[in-house]
Amino acid sequence: MKSKMVESKKREKVFVLDTSVILYSHDAILNFQEHDIGIPITVLEELDNFKKGNDTINFEAREFIRLIDNLSKGNKLQDWIPLNGKGKGKFKVLMSSPVKKSLNAEEIFDEKKADHKILNAALNLQYEHPEKRVILVTKDVNLRIKAKSLNLTAEDYETGKIKNVNSLFTGKLVLNNVLPESINSIYETGFCEVKNILKRKKPVNNHYYILKSIKNSGLAYYSPEEDRIEKVEKRPVYGIKPRNAEQTFAIHAILNSNVRLVTLQGVAGTGKTLIALAGALEQRRKFKQIYLARPIVPLSNKDIGYLPGDIKSKLNPYMEPLWDNLKFIQNQFRESDKEFTRITDMVNSEKLMITPLAYIRGRSLSNICFIVDEAQNLTPHEIKTIITRAGENTKIIFTGDIYQIDTPYLDSQSNGLSFLIDRIQNHPLYAHITLEKGERSELANIANELL
Repeated sequence: MKSKMVESKKREKVFVLDTSVILYSHDAILNFQEHDIGIPITVLEELDNFKKGNDTINFEAREFIRLIDNLSKGNKLQDWIPLNGKGKGKFKVLMSSPVKKSLNAEEIFDEKKADHKILNAALNLQYEHPEKRVILVTKDVNLRIKAKSLNLTAEDYETGKIKNVNSLFTGKLVLNNVLPESINSIYETGFCEVKNILKRKKPVNNHYYILKSIKNSGLAYYSPEEDRIEKVEKRPVYGIKPRNAEQTFAIHAILNSNVRLVTLQGVAGTGKTLIALAGALEQRRKFKQIYLARPIVPLSNKDIGYLPGDIKSKLNPYMEPLWDNLKFIQNQFRESDKEFTRITDMVNSEKLMITPLAYIRGRSLSNICFIVDEAQNLTPHEIKTIITRAGENTKIIFTGDIYQIDTPYLDSQSNGLSFLIDRIQNHPLYAHITLEKGERSELANIANELL
């Protein structure tokens, strides 16, 4: 029995990639170490439908097609072609061919779909090479279930996935039993030596702390520039007052000129977008423009062309939540107040712009405060693309809830916001806060906690 298990582990693996994997990451083919890769011809056919357009999936489709073209020069794609790089395997295109009736996915599921053709390609490969372990890799959960029902091993594409989102970096820490004199020092002088707070622990850049002793408490953060623990003051921004420690930390991070990248993560009603927008308005003089953008995730996965009206009418339903936050801030003031009229003037002069994320792709972002809402609906590649557009004096703020995913093939472990928080923590230009307490209303809190 043991020898069979050892033999099974030593079997060569062949991974068959679904279209969803390619659209998630065009270079996925290079991330399977020494193992071979099969690309069903149906995948190439589907990619042909995605190659035109300006969205990230269109870019991924085009880049993959170019990659395959370069790899296949002087070779036939129906032969196993070595992948570039030491220790890499080979790849080939799997052609459509008849499948034994007992295995035919199109016969079993009674529908001639692209997914079933991809299943058939993998089943054929498994039938032709029983000595190898064929594994279908797809980000489509239902396709994985169908594959397993046909006794075909199926897996998600794991590269870039966060192993445990429950232990994802929160950006804050409660420290109990702090010496009262250390907290007093922070209140009196504005700072304290690191060793007096963290003992021998190495501080994380821009990490926030709730300090507690038997006598007093305080809010602080580690400043990498000064190499010390500094006081965090509770302060309002453009009429919005922080209601808890996390919101106070979020405002501090947004106003900190040494921090160029901020992420705010939390469930609905914790004030992520509101605080980001209010913080941007508070420091409006530092930037030429303030952009507030969000990705468009079509309702029921239908394209926006399905909606009636011109392009502005089609986009309004997606942008309305952002306008609601702006109106809420404006309504903190009377119509006669300069703060009220200033917001209207900024919108009219395009100093403040609320726009779909697709409209700013490809632009160089200099002297801009750029807020990206619903960032959990972006892929890691999309997040990277946005950040690489940052020019001089640009601040980028990502907000979102990693558990509220509306984009197909993304989840709490593979979305761009989780990826960013996990990969860039501890960088001196970066700060993150997880907001936990809902402040929208008592009713909203009940829904988040009990439903």
